[in-house]
Amino acid sequence: MNTDSARRRRGIAALLALSASATLAAPGAASAASAAPEPRGTAAAQRVQWGPCPHVDPPYPDPASECATIEVPADWANPEGPKTGLFVARHKATDPKRRIGVLMSNPGGPGAPGADDALNPTDPYQGYTPEMRARFDIVAFDPRGIGRSRGVECDETPLAGAPARPATATEFERVRTANARFVADCVRRTGPLAKNMDAEATARDMDAVRAALGERRISFLGHSYGTLIGERYARLFPDRLRALALDSAVGPGESGPERYLTEAAVTLNNTLKRVSSWCATNAATCAVKNKKVTTVAEELFARADAGTLREPGPNGPTAKKVSPDRLSDLLGDVIGASPQYATGQLAALHSGKGEVDWMGGGAHETALRLVLCRDLDYRIRDFAEYRAIRDRVAKAAPYVRYETQSMSFVLACQGSPLPPKPVPARATGTPPPVLVVNATHDLATPLPGARRMAASFPRAALKTFDVVGHWLYTTGVEGDPKGLIDRYLLDPRR
Repeated sequence: MNTDSARRRRGIAALLALSASATLAAPGAASAASAAPEPRGTAAAQRVQWGPCPHVDPPYPDPASECATIEVPADWANPEGPKTGLFVARHKATDPKRRIGVLMSNPGGPGAPGADDALNPTDPYQGYTPEMRARFDIVAFDPRGIGRSRGVECDETPLAGAPARPATATEFERVRTANARFVADCVRRTGPLAKNMDAEATARDMDAVRAALGERRISFLGHSYGTLIGERYARLFPDRLRALALDSAVGPGESGPERYLTEAAVTLNNTLKRVSSWCATNAATCAVKNKKVTTVAEELFARADAGTLREPGPNGPTAKKVSPDRLSDLLGDVIGASPQYATGQLAALHSGKGEVDWMGGGAHETALRLVLCRDLDYRIRDFAEYRAIRDRVAKAAPYVRYETQSMSFVLACQGSPLPPKPVPARATGTPPPVLVVNATHDLATPLPGARRMAASFPRAALKTFDVVGHWLYTTGVEGDPKGLIDRYLLDPRR
């Protein structure tokens, strides 16, 4: 659930708005991949016509990857209505004799392009091992309205003047008004697609892809916000899942903004204390000298509250003030990085000499307002409730006061004319044993949410790793969560 995930994985892909050179035939055509009858209640099967993938600078696409575009209903409640294009990529199993089936994935975001998993499955950092590529067809797609799938059209002008952190009732209303105008403009320009970019709609799109491939069951690997898409698929189509692995999980059916803000802030607060403990045993490489990191944080907030904290410069403090909100945003941006980097940033700000990487705390992403705010209810009644929530969150996490991404997400949902959609009812059937994997110090998807995700399934195992991080399906993470997830996907009965 991290807006930086697309940049970290395949930043260039998010900028593309390409059409695949092949399409899928109209609904109702026979599936080319299987003669087995489709289960009742599924999406109408389509005939896949795979073709070359759009060219991007190396290493995209893998020469073995193939691409297509599928047409799905813009609104699944009106399947005969307008359609939207879904960009799909596939990298077929390299050992057909040992092929298990299809592995689909989603990178989260919310709203990050996802087809890159199949366009470049050999990525040395977040790609798949030779064994996984041998056993699975890697199939991935850009979610509806995102990336190379047919996109939404929105004018971001209304968001430009909205304050990132409203300090008064008037500013809070400006945020609400800006969000309302922005979403209304998206709907006016794009039509029903803009109203239907939630996780349930994406899960139904996944099933349309499954049907088009002629597969009776799929395996799924969801990362970050993609875990919510996996949970929705399990609700809607439990018998069509062979395996479900959820990496860095969002809590399903989150109730209200305060719990989300509190859990994120407390996680950041605990991570700062972890950095402080690291400094105590790594004095030579810790940039904060002769003080606890927690003490430095307290002193920085005291100065920010008093209006005396200034941005550092090469020769000492500059004239530019640092507000308490800018300080919280900075802590949220740096504490999850390496302890050396984090303490270097704090030391520069505390001494007034050096350079700080101000990343900003605003959230103006289109997908955020059309995806997250439709899935999770983060609405706040008015400024008075907003201030009261912030005060309680700050009391629970005094060294940081709040976590920047969660605050940006919550504020992005204020004033939207599209209310959150209800969680879909569970269909009859039993999903397979589920694997949920999470870091103990995950700032984007805090551990309590992963616990709730695991508890939502009749059979699920939660595996935690005592690290600071998010998206554990990467090489080099201590404890090898990638290996754990791969072993499960290869044999979920273990």
